Amino acid sequence: MRTRLLLCSLVAVVLIGPAVARTASALEVGQKAPDFALNAVDGKPVKLSDLTAKGPVVIYTFIAAFTPT
Repeated sequence: MRTRLLLCSLVAVVLIGPAVARTASALEVGQKAPDFALNAVDGKPVKLSDLTAKGPVVIYTFIAAFTPT
């Protein structure tokens, strides 16, 4: 569960990052997200396709999590 939360947070960062804006167009509603891999807390890579094989993945953005309060 912790790995999924971290992955979801990182997915949000990747999707709004400037690298994505340069290389790909925005997804339309209903389109599948491209497969990618990010490192989990333990340093091991986790692929989106591995997680979706186990069931649906929910992406949630913690906007205030990395900002000072």
